[in-house]
Order: sequence, then C-alpha cells, then structure tokens
Amino acid sequence: MSAQIIDGKKIAEDIRAEVKRDAAAFTAAHGFPPGLAFILVGDNPASQSYVRSKGKACAELGFHSVTETMPTDTSEADVLRKIEEFNQDRYIHGILVQLPLPKQINEQNVIQAIDPHKDVDGFHPFNVGQLVIGEETLFPCTPAGIQELLVRSGNDPSGKHVVVVGRSNIVGKPIANILLQKKPGANAVVTIAHTGTKDLTLYTKSADILIAAIGRAKAITREMVREGVVVIDVGINRIEDPSSPKGSRLVGDVDFNSVAPIAKAITPVPGGVGPMTIAMLMKNTLKAAERQEASRKA
Repeated sequence: MSAQIIDGKKIAEDIRAEVKRDAAAFTAAHGFPPGLAFILVGDNPASQSYVRSKGKACAELGFHSVTETMPTDTSEADVLRKIEEFNQDRYIHGILVQLPLPKQINEQNVIQAIDPHKDVDGFHPFNVGQLVIGEETLFPCTPAGIQELLVRSGNDPSGKHVVVVGRSNIVGKPIANILLQKKPGANAVVTIAHTGTKDLTLYTKSADILIAAIGRAKAITREMVREGVVVIDVGINRIEDPSSPKGSRLVGDVDFNSVAPIAKAITPVPGGVGPMTIAMLMKNTLKAAERQEASRKA
C-alpha cells in the first residue's frame, strides 16, 4: 500500500486563494477591507515570528492588520483596555492575543474580554459552547483546518470511527466536537484517548481516522494502527539530528516512516496541519467581518 500524502501546504494555498477572492469582494462592497488586530505582550521570539507570519498573510490576502506590541511587564488591566479599544473599533473584525502571556496576566480573563464575534481564535466560552451544541460559530483554527484536510483530501469522516489522541482545549476537545456534529464533513463516531489511557493501542488500532495531538515525538508507531488508517498528525516536536545542518529537525507525534507504508493517507510534518492554521485564521476573520457588517444592516 502506498499512502496518500495529504498536502497541507497545497490545501492551505487553495483556501488562501478563496479567502483573497472573497476579501476583495467584501472590500468592494463595503469600501474597507476585513481587519485583524494582533496583541503581542513580551518578546518571546516564537510569538514574534508567529505574529509576523500572520501579518504577512493579511497583507497578501488584502486584509487590514494592526499589531499592538506591549512590554513583558504590561499589566493585565492594560491588556484588557487595549482589547476593549479593538472591541469598539468598527474596522477591526478579529482580535488575536498571542499566547502564551506573561505570568502576571490571566489567560482566561483575556480570552473572555474579547468580543465573541471578534474571537477569531475560537477560544471564547461563548464560541466553545456554540461549537458543542452544533451552532454556527468561529471554530478554533487548527481543528477547523483538520476538518478541511480530511474533506478536501477525499477522506470524509462521515460514519467513520475517529480516534483523537489528546484532550487539549486548543485541538483535542474542539476537533472531537466538530467531527461528531450531524453535519456535512462531520457525522463521525468519535473516541477521545489521551496520555492517561491505560491501553492506548486498543483504541488507536480501532480507528478509521486517527488524529494525533499529544505533543510526544513519534508516540504513535506502526504496531498501534491498523492497515488502511487515515492519519492526521498535529504534533510538532523538535528532536536532535546530527545529520541536519541545524543539529535538529521537526517530527510529528506519529512515527511517519513506520506508519506511512500501511496507512491509506497521512499528513507529513512539517507540511501537513501546520500551514492550515493561518489559512483558517484568515477564513475566520473574513467570516467575522461578513457577519458583523450584515448585523449592522439588519
């Protein structure tokens, strides 16, 4: 068996092209583009890089973006005030506070301060609740990207047994809730396993579709999956590799080399789930902009 390699980079490019087209139509209709605000607290190099990448995507797709950079010792009150400014700004349709935050700032307080209609990360309790009960809302970007990868690669989860390994609020819980809804691109039988599962192989081996999101390098091996499985590897782990110019390389939560030969389809790391996150962020921001402007006319 030769596994289908699910090309997240290509699928993300397709989505970005669709968003760019629709953002141009939005701008033509309203006289201003969709707007996205970033709040970056501190000088974490990874966070700075992520925000730069997102700002670059805005420029490429015809969005307006603002980056508010705040020092590491910024108080929670000052962050909340800045969020409220963006909540009240008609031309900002999405607000993204880059995580993690410095220890003096309560992450949940910050997430809950964002207007749920501008919560393009999909982390606000209102949007989480809407997702759970099956209402239309802004989905967290990585889980939404996983659903797009499955559907667009021809691996529709409907009626399939999906095993999610991982229970984080960012990936595990939301993708489970997305895929069990009675909707197109979902309607799956979903099992959640995690690091506390006693016999993980019992569950992973029963999966038609396996979503690995536990943050452990090569934790899922050939012996743990059955032939013909579809594998979505969310993990991004850096391991030592003396043969690499950098002395290290990125690998997923799945041992790609041993699993790929028996899988029906599999995402690589890098180049699988990773590129989808920013694409879905842009799609969420456009959706938020369209909804906000429609509600003004209602």
